[in-house]
Amino acid sequence: MILSERIKKETRESHGKRVPAYAYVWVTLGVTLLTLLFHAIGMSGDLVNVGLVYLFPVLVSAVYWGMGPAVYAASISVIMFDFFFVPPYLSFTVEDLRYLISFVVYLAVAILTASLAGRLRQQLEMVKAREATTNSLYALSRQMTAITDLNTLLVNIATQVSLTLGKPAAVYLPDKQGDLLVTSSSASEGDKDGWGNGESEIAIAKWVYLHGQIAGKGSSTLRESTGLYVPLRTEEQIHGVLAVSMDAGEGHEQQEELRLLEACGGLAAGAIARVKLAEEARLAQITAESERIRTALLDSVSHELRTPLTAIIGSATGLLENDTLFTPEDRRELTGNIRDGALRMNRLVTNLLGMVRLESGMLQLNRKWCDVEDIISVVLTQVREFSLNRNIQVELPDDPVFIYGDEVLLEQVLVNIVSNAIKYSPDESRIVITVTSDKSPSQLTIMVADQGIGIPEAERIRIFDKFYRSESTQHVTGTGLGLAICKGIVEVHGGTIVAEPNSGGGTRIRIDIPMEAHGPRFPYSEQGEVEE
Repeated sequence: MILSERIKKETRESHGKRVPAYAYVWVTLGVTLLTLLFHAIGMSGDLVNVGLVYLFPVLVSAVYWGMGPAVYAASISVIMFDFFFVPPYLSFTVEDLRYLISFVVYLAVAILTASLAGRLRQQLEMVKAREATTNSLYALSRQMTAITDLNTLLVNIATQVSLTLGKPAAVYLPDKQGDLLVTSSSASEGDKDGWGNGESEIAIAKWVYLHGQIAGKGSSTLRESTGLYVPLRTEEQIHGVLAVSMDAGEGHEQQEELRLLEACGGLAAGAIARVKLAEEARLAQITAESERIRTALLDSVSHELRTPLTAIIGSATGLLENDTLFTPEDRRELTGNIRDGALRMNRLVTNLLGMVRLESGMLQLNRKWCDVEDIISVVLTQVREFSLNRNIQVELPDDPVFIYGDEVLLEQVLVNIVSNAIKYSPDESRIVITVTSDKSPSQLTIMVADQGIGIPEAERIRIFDKFYRSESTQHVTGTGLGLAICKGIVEVHGGTIVAEPNSGGGTRIRIDIPMEAHGPRFPYSEQGEVEE
């Protein structure tokens, strides 16, 4: 039974109304059976005990059916006592007038006892009703607390309030222009004609929202309305209006429902305020994070661009203004500086554009069959100019290895990884590029191992985050975008990339990429072209 029906039933019974007819039948039957029992066991002469036992029907009636059946039980008990046990028997006349005083006292005691028992019953019913209300509000509060989305919260509020009160409910919230609209309703989805969408209902809801007062049936304002409207108010503001369609009930029933709806409205207002504050906090956090990323990006890019630009400008200025003073070797060195600076700027711009394409979802793979050996050759050519005194070794399988992927993006991944290995390893150290393939799962594994400073275990996952740089590498220039782009490209290919400790010291970057299980083992046609 829903809460409102339970409250109605218990309140009606507590006021002695709508008592079932069978209650009086049971009272009559009980007193009659007691009378027959007294005669059967020979208690006709023990008037004191007979009068006391006749109090049992009075007490039972007061406890289970209220004051009306209890008074009826007391009256019929006095009649039975006089007719069957007071001389002259089987007559309503009384020989000793003192019995009349006894009858009056008995009837008064019976009524007083019934009144006390009835009050205890009413208090018990009120306690049960309040307990049911408290449990309902607690359940509603617990459900609201677990919701973090505003739309879901509003639907839950309308649904739970409707189930609690057993009546249609609606929640009104202002839109961006400040107009109050039905945001959620207990009516079925798509039912635009359900309760709460009428012009008069919206007009009353607007009045309640503007004035912050309760209105509708059961209140002191607009009491002729079919609904009851409660403002969703917190200390700071009014967030909206909660409305419930009310039927023509009694005054005390409407007051009980009004109190319950006010409690539900308070819970709903608090939940809405909490969700709004959480959303504002989330937006503030996103804004702060965006600002932090923007600042980090500008700082990194400006720092990274300044160094190659300075080298390019200085070398170009020297060639233009003092060309006759330089030997061919000097000109070659300055030209190399210009080229190295341009290549460094090109890598930076490529990384920035790659990150933008990854985050915007615009990255499209131009898949084709690629020879892994050719990819590594291109990578070595691009890093040769700044590899300095590094010993780069390549270990390939005996058979050619092909992978179905985007050749340009895979080259960018390896260029970034090998460039990092060069930057963070000492002179005369060795960098090993190892390629292995496992034919059973059709997976290609590429490992780039260096003998550099290494990466702490706690940072091996974070180095793939945007703009993150290890504390041990702050002395080396960089933007923190290279490995983040590598991770994005590898994951787009369906692979994984991890950082591991190198057995000889330093770091090993491991890339696992599927080799297209359904592709041909030898992807070259007779004309020597790559088959798609």
